[in-house]
Amino acid sequence: MQLENKRVLLSGASGGIGQAIATELNEQSARLLLVGRNEEKLQQLQHSLNGDHQYVVADLNSADGRAAVVGACQKEGLDVYISAVGVMDFQFYEKQDSACIEQMMATNLVSPMLLCQQLLPLLLKQPQAAIINIGSIFGSIGHPGFTAYCASKFGLRGFTEALQRELADTNVKVAYLAPRATRTDLNSSAVTALNEALGNATDAPQQVAKELMAILSGKRKQRFMGWPENLFVRLNSLFPGVVHNALVKKLPIIRHHAGQ
Repeated sequence: MQLENKRVLLSGASGGIGQAIATELNEQSARLLLVGRNEEKLQQLQHSLNGDHQYVVADLNSADGRAAVVGACQKEGLDVYISAVGVMDFQFYEKQDSACIEQMMATNLVSPMLLCQQLLPLLLKQPQAAIINIGSIFGSIGHPGFTAYCASKFGLRGFTEALQRELADTNVKVAYLAPRATRTDLNSSAVTALNEALGNATDAPQQVAKELMAILSGKRKQRFMGWPENLFVRLNSLFPGVVHNALVKKLPIIRHHAGQ
């Protein structure tokens, strides 16, 4: 897809990955509608870009917030919807606050699904359109200490896969991008320390943005980032016991950093 003058809705634009994606899209001369909850960050991002871009301050977990975004898209038009929203809490499940679990499920899964459903009539009118959901490697590998987060991302991956097949005979491309650990504010100090203790590699947000641009410009509809993470996704699908045993061996380290 050529992005020049394409109208792109980017939710989660004020986050680290969202800002990197906005920068890449701006360089391709796309017209952006930036969505987030932090108006100051959205303003700063808008001012840092040199194109004709707008922003909407909205909480997508509310019906009013989603309605505000849909209204803006109806006014300006829409060619591409990129969902880069996400929250994460590192904690063993039995001690996790129930409100935190509800927030993760709403932010990472339910709200993107509801917004996507409302935007579909606009996208289906375009000669060429796209939906890209940004998930996680943890949407394919259940990891101790991230049970609720994994559930939300597993759900997003399943939603994307089913919608991809449902819209296969339309003009709307549906794709899924799964980053591995990425250096953003989404990670608490405990998550950062855990990644260091486990020797997990981390990517810059700019790398995620470049992978997303490759999906937009190419034919691939699914991408899992990183090595050996990419291998583990395949192993977990074919030989889940291998990945299970590897992660169980790391439980003492994970429990330590989760404060167990």
